[in-house]
Amino acid sequence: MGGSGTAAGPATPRDVAQAGWTVWGLEASVTVTEPGILGAAEEIVRDVVAAVDRACSRFRDDSELVRLQPLMPSGVNVSPMFQHLLERALDAAHLTGGDADPTLGAELAALGHGPRKGAHAETTGHPGMRSIPVPPAPSTPAVPAPRAPGWSRLHLDAGTLTLPADLRLDLGASAKAVAADLAAAEVHRQLGCGVLVSLGGDLASAGAGPKQDGEPGPWQILVQDLPSDPAQHVSLAPGFALATSSTQKRRWTHQGAQVHHILDPRFGLPADPVWRSVTVAAPSCLEANAFSTAAIVRGFAALEWFRAEGIPARLVDSRGRVAATGGWPADNYLPAGIESTGDSTQADQNSRHFGKASVSEGARHG
Repeated sequence: MGGSGTAAGPATPRDVAQAGWTVWGLEASVTVTEPGILGAAEEIVRDVVAAVDRACSRFRDDSELVRLQPLMPSGVNVSPMFQHLLERALDAAHLTGGDADPTLGAELAALGHGPRKGAHAETTGHPGMRSIPVPPAPSTPAVPAPRAPGWSRLHLDAGTLTLPADLRLDLGASAKAVAADLAAAEVHRQLGCGVLVSLGGDLASAGAGPKQDGEPGPWQILVQDLPSDPAQHVSLAPGFALATSSTQKRRWTHQGAQVHHILDPRFGLPADPVWRSVTVAAPSCLEANAFSTAAIVRGFAALEWFRAEGIPARLVDSRGRVAATGGWPADNYLPAGIESTGDSTQADQNSRHFGKASVSEGARHG
């Protein structure tokens, strides 16, 4: 799964420590404010990610999602983890008016976004987790028929899930964001340190930030999708999160046309790539991811929506032009939760104290 999001190691190792690895075909990292407990923090993050993977991966036959999917039309009991992930996915759907829809699994598979099977299965990294093109499905009509909102048709009651037979779940992006939230919270709960977790560009923090002049400070973040894209250094207040959605990375050829993995739920087809990338700051990674995904779906209409709702976001259009909303740092304006670090020289100096993270969109977790 293409895309990356890392928290690059700080230049002052006495202040913070970081571990990085690959999961779901993308970069993952954990940065802590107490270097002596880095190993324990990494183990906690890995355990959380593994639990999420077992619950809702579309890319492994033994996941709870794959095993239970055939039984869902008749109603099936789900585990507490699966229930939590689905509830949060439905929260994202409510927040975005259905633009972040967790019932697009069949549409993604029809476009070729699914697990590789048989002799050509992925053999490096995380087995079976790479999304690849598959042979073309029947031709898509020139004018696609509207699709009934799937998320409002499923029923979840006290751990029992009922899903219409024509729908397939894909908890992808929301599950990756929830994993970041859960992992950061669990590291802080068990170890008491400040922590920044990055899973393919979904960043969540908990506890106090790295020290600056002896006092807890913010996390330094480099916001950039591809190396050729405009970049910005920002400071993320402890307890806040960032997520980036992109139309540039998870792309493949389907029936002779380039497609990407963020679908417009109205039609079950890739959203018009008005934006190269959208980055959103929010109190939780789930919220940030929901809004960044929805902005890709809404296209230019996302600007008015975000401005009206005060959502802090940075949107990069197809020509590389940047628009900011909701108090995202620009010039000297410093909004709550996230603030500009000024020019890149100052940001680099700050990063030696705080730790620095690179933000780019990671592919949907299977």
